[in-house]
Amino acid sequence: MRKIFTYASYLLLGATLWGCATSAVTGRRYLKLIDSETINNQASLAYKEFLSSAGTKVVTGTSQATAVKRVGNNLALATQRYLQQIGRADQFNFNWEFNLIQNDDLNAWCMPGGKVAVYTGILKVTGTEGGLATVMGHEIAHAIEEHSVAQASNQMALQLGAQVIGAASQMSNSKGVAVINQLYGIGAPIGMLKFSRNDELAADKAGLIIMAMAGYDPNESIKFWERMASAKSSASGTPPEWLSTHPSDARRISQLQALVPEAMKYYKK
Repeated sequence: MRKIFTYASYLLLGATLWGCATSAVTGRRYLKLIDSETINNQASLAYKEFLSSAGTKVVTGTSQATAVKRVGNNLALATQRYLQQIGRADQFNFNWEFNLIQNDDLNAWCMPGGKVAVYTGILKVTGTEGGLATVMGHEIAHAIEEHSVAQASNQMALQLGAQVIGAASQMSNSKGVAVINQLYGIGAPIGMLKFSRNDELAADKAGLIIMAMAGYDPNESIKFWERMASAKSSASGTPPEWLSTHPSDARRISQLQALVPEAMKYYKK
């Protein structure tokens, strides 16, 4: 049994070395066993399923829905410009969609390939378009940094073990959609992304750059998280940081204050 475990470990290590990639903005190394086109296609299917499901109500024709699309398009253009500047534009193929979802949860997310959902509940906290850009820029940054790709790759590595090499390219659409749905908590009561604290910090950093390039003041991010902290504390209390993959609001605000000066270099009104 020990020999089998050792053999599997060597194969998994080989897959890890073979499938390493570097993120576009923060330069972090991560496991990539699924090519971007594959996971983008699977995310697109999962997004369509989500929008068409009986429990999903897409809001259209309102000023809020228009704002989500306007801010989203501005951020998408800024993302493309940034990727062109760093010579990584040809590595991404985003087919952007921005939809406002009737849901009281304080939530938003961006699937691989640029499939974005903003819940109406969080608009009570965003307040301004700068606040909305903070949220959407952060979620888009998760996609640019390929955090979902890394999460899916990590899951496959754990589930498949010694069979991980080559398995990613053979993953069926149904299994791929299931992985995406699991990552994004679709169908779960809360529907929160399961990214690590390091992922969240990386998305904060990249998100600030994106919103700044789109013409939104990065200082708005601090104001947003101050409002978020107030909203959560007045609702049901904030859970301890160690119970969540997300940083505490106080820690996040402190980190953003340190990141804003660098992001301001990209800001033009």
